[in-house]
Amino acid sequence: MNAYWKRAFPIYFMILPGLLFFIIFKYIPMIGISIAFIDYSPFKGITGSEWVGLHYFRRLFAEGDFLVLLKNTLLLNLLDVLFFFPAPILVALLLNEVRVKRFKTVVQTILYAPNFISWVVIVGITILLFATGSGGVNQILEHWGLGPIELMTDPQYFRWVWLLQNIWQGAGWGAIIFLAALSAIDPTLYEASMMDGANRWRQVWHITLPGLRNVIVIMFILRFGHIMDLGFEHIFLLQNPLNQDVSEVFETFIYKTGLIQGDYSYSTAVGLFKSVIGLMMVWFVNRLAKRMGQEGVF
Repeated sequence: MNAYWKRAFPIYFMILPGLLFFIIFKYIPMIGISIAFIDYSPFKGITGSEWVGLHYFRRLFAEGDFLVLLKNTLLLNLLDVLFFFPAPILVALLLNEVRVKRFKTVVQTILYAPNFISWVVIVGITILLFATGSGGVNQILEHWGLGPIELMTDPQYFRWVWLLQNIWQGAGWGAIIFLAALSAIDPTLYEASMMDGANRWRQVWHITLPGLRNVIVIMFILRFGHIMDLGFEHIFLLQNPLNQDVSEVFETFIYKTGLIQGDYSYSTAVGLFKSVIGLMMVWFVNRLAKRMGQEGVF
């Protein structure tokens, strides 16, 4: 063993557990993608089932459900990008302006706490508060002579309920990355700007936001990798027969066709389509960011 390997071996050895994890739990299961191209039968197995090529992809594009799923998924993602993505940045900027350390710690703890509450609890609390007839908020409204708010059953409220719950749970936790990036900004820049007469707004605009730009671009690119992913559990818990027209997305559709109806090949084809779109979006946004002079993620 030469000098290089004597020095590098401990590092490669530390990489080994992570490498094995990805091979066993990420790459080997990708063999299951082949189910999308065969008429899979659990009794015949992958090798014994009949090859059907792109049949299930053509079925996906031909069925009327496809446009509904695409519309619902993209609309929810659009709301997510417009309102949820900037929320952690705003929280980080506001926390960065707090100078009283103890107060800042208390506020951070309060903002981080919702991240540790499961969607089952969050949706359960919402149902308890806004359930028709028995919900606490609706009872108060009726006591005041006002009409009840059908928050969980009226389709017009579904997207906003989903979005507000996402912001409440994730904005504080997502701010951690941006706070870490803010701590790396040279404090002498703020001191120099104060001597030049810059107020807090100008410092934020000319120093803080440029300091966050690279992190914002990277997070934005990674976000587009999940443009077809919305989080199955949250939507599934909020979904009911009354709001199904606006709440049915690819993830809930995959669950129903794959696990409930047993149409494994079709649900795998839908999942593969979703993943390919996410990969293409990452490539496109990364390329766009590089053309605009940013670093990108690869």
